[in-house]
Amino acid sequence: MLYCAFGFFLIALTFGLLGFGGLASALAGFAQLAFFVCLLLAMIMFAITLRNER
Repeated sequence: MLYCAFGFFLIALTFGLLGFGGLASALAGFAQLAFFVCLLLAMIMFAITLRNER
């Protein structure tokens, strides 16, 4: 999922440079959402791992 966020970010940068501001903004929003979902899942997995080790 982190690769998807990075891909959306790169595509948004490309569209922003080409002048497609609205589309770049939408793709940047998707990249931000994918990044935070990945971060949330990583924190949940970390908490589960710490709980199971005890």
